Amino acid sequence: MKIAEFKLERLFAKYEFSTKYLLSSSDCDGFSMKEVLDIATEDELKLWENLKLGYTESQGHPLLLEAISQNYPGLTTENIIIASPGELNFSVMNSIMNAGDHVIAVSPAYQSLHEVVRSIGCELSLWHPDQESWEFKIEELQWLIKSNTKLIIINFPHNPTGTYLKESEFQKIVEIARANNCYIYSDEMYHKLVHDMPIVKPIASMYEKGISLWGTSKSFGMSGVRIGWIACQDKELIGKIGLFKDYLSICSSAPSEILTLIALNHQEYFIQHNLDKIRSNLKALEAFVEKHDQILSYTPPKAGTTCLLKLNIDISSEEFMEKLIAEHGIMTVPAEYFDIEGKYIRIGLGRKNIPEVLEIFDVFLESFYKS
Repeated sequence: MKIAEFKLERLFAKYEFSTKYLLSSSDCDGFSMKEVLDIATEDELKLWENLKLGYTESQGHPLLLEAISQNYPGLTTENIIIASPGELNFSVMNSIMNAGDHVIAVSPAYQSLHEVVRSIGCELSLWHPDQESWEFKIEELQWLIKSNTKLIIINFPHNPTGTYLKESEFQKIVEIARANNCYIYSDEMYHKLVHDMPIVKPIASMYEKGISLWGTSKSFGMSGVRIGWIACQDKELIGKIGLFKDYLSICSSAPSEILTLIALNHQEYFIQHNLDKIRSNLKALEAFVEKHDQILSYTPPKAGTTCLLKLNIDISSEEFMEKLIAEHGIMTVPAEYFDIEGKYIRIGLGRKNIPEVLEIFDVFLESFYKS
């Protein structure tokens, strides 16, 4: 197989660890090992301290599978498989899709949600939001359906716009998929990071052909753990994903599984900590945009860790990024890396230092008023 270069990951590889400030990260600050272990129960600490650094069970640690399954009404441990999120994207698509099948996917999106099916030889149609509100209209999804549509790919909370849907809208997507016998692959990596709307249950619990992806990277502030999981009602599909895992990772990291178990067992603490930080940063961003409303505008996000900032300036968002890095050591992600038309940058809201970074960003923007 041949696959396109992952533009966003190559951009982060170039700048993430050499640039002083990151204003576009989609993850939250990583918790320290001490913070995670400090919240662990006595039994969880025993698991950690007595851990053997050998191979682990292919499907995942039984206790972790049980903890994960509690988040999916109607599902059991047999409906779950654990691996890294990127591996799971690849494995799911290759398990259910064939060359010539038609796929509908939200766009903009994390690039692997598009490129893996393209590499298989699938026909891909993109479901775009309104560029003022960033809302996805369900009737437009219906219009994209074809006789050979096999998969609908969604991502809510949405990266990079911060859009989220009501339960009734998710139900309409399920109705469209069911009427056309389609799978729904739902990237739910930002699950439960919802600002002021009701949290909708995972697609795997809503639909017999729904496939949910979640993990530690975004909601839990543990991106270095590299643990994700798939939940779905189709046990045969879980087995097919396991076949790919045998060729890819074989099993998950033993320490990572126990850290994830602790995070899930205390998820209210981890998720609320991140939500509080995101909401505080949103207030800072709102004031910042209001101050610079001559050259900046945005649609406030409803969920997740990201939103898009529109630049009303004379240079491209790529040039803007390079200039901001060179002059002030602040990295942003331009709209081009999400195939978005127009001058936008992604803003990440999950880092504690965002107010500090906005103060430095403020100095940079002053130069545009003088030019």
